[in-house]
Amino acid sequence: MINIDFGKLNPLEIQIHNKLDDYAKTNDEIRITTAAELCGCSVSKISKFVKKLGFANFRQYLDFLNGNDIPQVSLSNELARVRHYIDDFNETMVDELLDLIDNHQKIVFFGYGPSLLCAQYFEYRLRIFTNKTIIAVADEISVASMTDKDTLLILLTVTGTFHSFANVYAESKKRNCDVVMIVEEYNTELFSQCDRVFWLSRYPQPATLLPYEKSRTVFFIYFEEVIQRMIYRKKAELAALEDGE
Repeated sequence: MINIDFGKLNPLEIQIHNKLDDYAKTNDEIRITTAAELCGCSVSKISKFVKKLGFANFRQYLDFLNGNDIPQVSLSNELARVRHYIDDFNETMVDELLDLIDNHQKIVFFGYGPSLLCAQYFEYRLRIFTNKTIIAVADEISVASMTDKDTLLILLTVTGTFHSFANVYAESKKRNCDVVMIVEEYNTELFSQCDRVFWLSRYPQPATLLPYEKSRTVFFIYFEEVIQRMIYRKKAELAALEDGE
């Protein structure tokens, strides 16, 4: 990404650009040391000037002066994928998860690998905005010991392929726990590992990425929307109480 902004330059830097631009019209190749001598400044000054203007280095700036194509670095399409997800966001799933949370006294989060780290963050966030018991657990044994009939177990996974949740589900159901799975990518094998699946996105990440390499961006967008709904609801309830006084 290149953002060329001449408005950032001071008068001296504008003079440097004008000199180099004129020189480049008759000289295709300019070494950065030659540019410094031509402009009566240090190599460091030239380097800082081109970066301030928006280029990665002097070579890229020289390509710009010569009208050459600037090589593009191949990047992921994660931003486009997330944008598609936001445009296609399903508000109904926010309300449905909120209803489940409202109907349980204890919320237990569980995931493997990076998804566990997400679970721990959501534990922190939800504790601020609800008086329910919120726990993120790090192993299958803890999940089994902490669930009961008043518990909603929320399993987090991007693909569901890193490790099976079958044992966790079986042990939790022995305790009459309700189990939902928040999954990003569609996987029919997951339907037998929970009571209900919240499939977040129709836009999968590259198949070349391993499960632990895939981003958890969609998790954060979804859960932050749930949390924002909680905040709005709590403020509305407080406002109603104040109006009733």
